[in-house]
This record gives sequence, C-alpha cells and structure tokens, in this order.
Amino acid sequence: MKNNNDSLWARCRQLMWEPMDGWLFVALMAVYVMSMFLLYSADGGDIGRLESKTIHTIFGFIVLLAVARIRPQTLSNFAPPAYLLGVLLLLGVEFFGITVKGSTRWLNLGFVRLQPSEIMKIALPMMVAWYFQRYETRLRWYHYLGAIGITMVPVALILKQPDLGTATLIMASGLFVVFFAGLPWKALLISAIGFLISLPLLWQFGMHDYQKTRVLMLFDPTKDRLGAGYHIIQSQIAIGSGGFWGKGWLNGTQTHLDYIPESTTDFIFAVYGEEFGLIGNILLVILYLLILVRGLFIASNAQTMYSRTLAGALTMTFFCYVFVNMGMVSGILPVVGVPLPLVSYGGTATLSIMMILALLMGISYQTRRH
Repeated sequence: MKNNNDSLWARCRQLMWEPMDGWLFVALMAVYVMSMFLLYSADGGDIGRLESKTIHTIFGFIVLLAVARIRPQTLSNFAPPAYLLGVLLLLGVEFFGITVKGSTRWLNLGFVRLQPSEIMKIALPMMVAWYFQRYETRLRWYHYLGAIGITMVPVALILKQPDLGTATLIMASGLFVVFFAGLPWKALLISAIGFLISLPLLWQFGMHDYQKTRVLMLFDPTKDRLGAGYHIIQSQIAIGSGGFWGKGWLNGTQTHLDYIPESTTDFIFAVYGEEFGLIGNILLVILYLLILVRGLFIASNAQTMYSRTLAGALTMTFFCYVFVNMGMVSGILPVVGVPLPLVSYGGTATLSIMMILALLMGISYQTRRH
C-alpha cells in the first residue's frame, strides 16, 4: 500500500511540476509573495482584496498548469477563434459596456465583470504568430502589412473606449511579433520615421484633451498640483521618502494617510517604494529582469517560428507593462491605466499575466522534451 501511495504521489508531483520552468516559477512565486504583503499594506490592513487576489492567483495557477502542458502548435489552432472572440467582446463594450470614471472598458456578464482588452494581450500576439506561421515559407512584404492590419483592428476599438495606454501596449504586442518574424531593418527604420512624422497629427486629432493634459503634466506636474498633476506628485513624494531602506512594512505615511491614488492597482509601486525603499525596488527589478532574460532565452531556443515569435512577443509585452507602470509612477512617463504585472490587484489582469507565463512555460517544456 505504501509503495502504491508513493507511486501515486510521484505521479501527481510529475504532473504538476514537469511543465514548470524553474527560473520563471521562482521569479513568479517571489513576486507573488511580495505582492501579498504589499497589497495588505496598500489596502489599509483590510484582507478583502488580499483574499480576492489569492483566489485570482490560485485560479491562475490552475490555468498555468493546464496550458503549460499543451503543445504550442496545438494552442495555435485556438488563435483565430480567440482573436475573433476578443474583437466581438470589444464591439460589445462599444454598445453595452460599463462606464467607470469616463472610460467604457468593461462588460457585465452577470457572474463576472470582464475587461476584453485584457484578453487581447494574449489573443493578438497568438493570432499574429499564427498568421506568420501560415506564410512562413513564402513571406512577402504585404504579409507584414496584413499582420499590422490584424493588430490595428482591436487597437482601434480599444482607443475608442478611450484607453490610450492599453491600446498602445497591445499594439506593441502585435508589432513585437512582426519584429521577431524577421521584419527588415529598413522597413523598421522607415516605420519609425513615419511614426515620428505623424506625432503632430496624433496630438492634434488622435488624443483627447485629458490625454494631452497628462502628457503636459509629465514635464511640470506642479502646474496643477491638485488636479492632473496630483498623481505624479504624490507618487514621487512616496518613492522619494522611502529613501534607501524604506520606512518599513505598514509604515508608509503617504499610503496610510490616503495620499496615493489607486494605491492597490496602478500606483501600487509607489506604496512599494515608500515602504521598502531603493533596496526593495532593486530586488523587484531583478526579479522582473529574470523573467525577461529567461523569456528571451526560451524564445531563442524555440523550435518553430510560431513558438519563437510568440515567446519573444509575450516576453517583450510583459517587459513593456513593467516599464510603463514603473515609469508612470516614477514620473518619467505619462499617467496611463497600466497595472504592475503580478503585483497590482485585478482578476482579469492577473489571469492574463498568468497566461503569458503559461505560454512561455509551455514553449520551454516542449523545447526540453525535444
């Protein structure tokens, strides 16, 4: 009986840990543990959001274990329907969405409130990678234009919500696939020049007044201390007051006197900087860099074009979310609604990040098996 139990336990352990990538798992768990302490402090010692985040993370782990065992080529078959579903849900937001603080980004499905743009973080790079795999042996310049077209459909719908930050980052996830698929450097240079030339038109006709204000506040937030510049000023005070070692867990004055807006979501990094200081910031950045380097290593060793382009794009997308959130909170980028991966509170955001890591682990697992 003991041998049978040992054999069953060994089998269960194999099923759970076999697809795991050790480096990604260690970094993921370290950030998760840190986020639990941070969220408890940011929420004023209330365990409500802590319990919700734990449930979100457990569900995310179940999804991770399931997805990581599926061959990437098998998952690629789900890319077109997932992309189509995402576009339909974004259209649903346009007509039936819930408006919160002036932005219409969510759908109320009765049992859950869903943000379809989070689905596109995964569905779009999968779709573009699937598209390039289909034409892998006969790629022409117009295939790259087709991939850009696939990318711009959901981006346009997200811009209408309006959500410039998420739209920009999701567009980047699609363009990363285009880059990893072998976009010529000449085309990349021409595109960059074209983008720079179009910036005045984007400013004049493509941005809302509040978005322009956020960009202007980046240069001098003191012009509107109690309005548009408030977020940046308070987050900078919090991070700066943390000093080298930080004020200590639960001792952040900016946090617990409610000076930091959205302290459990978009501006949670300000809470972290105040309580754990420069040393804590460096530790978190190291963990994120570990995920970045490991993800690019997985991409470089992938065996198919689909796996290579998808792994590279997902890794760079993850990095962009980290960079934009930290840059926004630190005052070097405009304020946009972008959560800090694995740290900020939010069910859909947590699940989308866990899906990114699951796909990376799945690609790593298949590479190891061959």
